[in-house]
Amino acid sequence: MIYQDNKVLLDHFLQGAIEAESDSICDGKDVYIIGMMEHIEPAGIHSGDSYAVLPTFDLSDNVIKQMEQHTKTIAVALKTVGLLNIQFAIKDEIVYIIEANPRASRTVPFIAKAYDEPYVNYATKVMLGAKVKDFTFKPKKIGYAIKIPVFSYEKFPEIQKELGPEMKSTGEAIYFIDDLFDEYFQNIYSERNLYLSK
Repeated sequence: MIYQDNKVLLDHFLQGAIEAESDSICDGKDVYIIGMMEHIEPAGIHSGDSYAVLPTFDLSDNVIKQMEQHTKTIAVALKTVGLLNIQFAIKDEIVYIIEANPRASRTVPFIAKAYDEPYVNYATKVMLGAKVKDFTFKPKKIGYAIKIPVFSYEKFPEIQKELGPEMKSTGEAIYFIDDLFDEYFQNIYSERNLYLSK
């Protein structure tokens, strides 16, 4: 017996893909992207455990335009009123959608801090009836802001330290750099975890 209304979800792993994400505010019609971040670790490691750089640092204009278009299309299609976080996997200049969450993500306060803009306040007002066009967005110019995961392995010694799809970090910090020649960025980029736990 065949049930036409049944839906099948197929997962496909993209070996060696890059992960990125966008956060935006939507009023159901207009969309404002508050920030797009690129992860240092490869796709497959939980976004909460990844170092992430705002704005993106190694994505082509073509990929960024795809991310922007996907964000706007999905936000409107979901009739989002408020915040939306979308996570992407990028491989061979093609942007794939990992997931879209119509809610505040942990990256929203990070972006708000980096750009010195009260994005949560704006989103709350949108949820109460304001429109995106009502606001004048003036994000502070920065070089780059790095989201740093914080782990508590000393408190939980039995936890396997290899990173994977399950989140293990217990917090995060923010670090500002002027450019990608910064020693701190070069260090974490060279030592990024390229191996996923099974």
